[in-house]
Amino acid sequence: MIKIFPFIFIILWSSAFITTKPIIDHSDPFSALAFRFLIVGIGFFLFCIYKKNKILVNKKYFLESFFSGVLFHGFYLGGVFFSISKGMPTGIAALIVTLQPILTNALSGPFLNEKVTQKQWIGVILGFLGAIIVLGFDIGSGIPTSGLLATIIALIAITSSTIWQKKISNNLPLSVSNMYQALGGFSLHVIIIILFAKPYINFSQTFLIAMSHQIFLVSFGAFTILMYLIKKNSASKTVSIFFLIPATSAFMAWLFLNENLTNMDLVGFLITSAGVYIATRD
Repeated sequence: MIKIFPFIFIILWSSAFITTKPIIDHSDPFSALAFRFLIVGIGFFLFCIYKKNKILVNKKYFLESFFSGVLFHGFYLGGVFFSISKGMPTGIAALIVTLQPILTNALSGPFLNEKVTQKQWIGVILGFLGAIIVLGFDIGSGIPTSGLLATIIALIAITSSTIWQKKISNNLPLSVSNMYQALGGFSLHVIIIILFAKPYINFSQTFLIAMSHQIFLVSFGAFTILMYLIKKNSASKTVSIFFLIPATSAFMAWLFLNENLTNMDLVGFLITSAGVYIATRD
């Protein structure tokens, strides 16, 4: 079962891109994310009670998990949602964030003392080339400066969060750690709303369906799997699977939204798959 976790993660994480736009169309990005992680935090709290996990942990473990949530749920998702809400083309936003495995590989040595092999670098480069082919270069014109800046912040945040999560490697149960991470993301979005944003959510049927998908399948499902993979594997190997997400998202958009799936998409998927296989095999 554990061996198929990366594949389940890719499918669940990729599916989030299908539901992000409907959420943003019916809310401001930070109110949507605050609502999402309020529900996620409550859900993990109830699960901890059910499993009789110790919720009150020492200050060090609490701050480690809380800060990880600020980075991942806060700055990463906040940056992505905000950039798309400002008109940032989804393709170029995805391409920038797809640089994460390259950054993580580069930083794993100095920060985690992980040895990144030549084989892993070859796999990462192939993965990135495949992602570029899938995403393409038809990014349109007039990229908003605020959207570009937010996407770069998102890239830095997800890279930092991955390295941070691997570095702390505390022994908290995933449900407890995820609860405090959800609290971290929720807190940051509430602060942003208070200081900068005008809160708005239209609880339409479309919003509720899309948000339910992101809460249950992405936050409860995919994110928990990602935290498990980071804990059990090297950071550089874990993030290599992210290169498969653009191609998988393109396939899902073709399957569920009737969007075009070109021959170049298939070529990019094959190149990316080869790169991920090379980067992750022992």
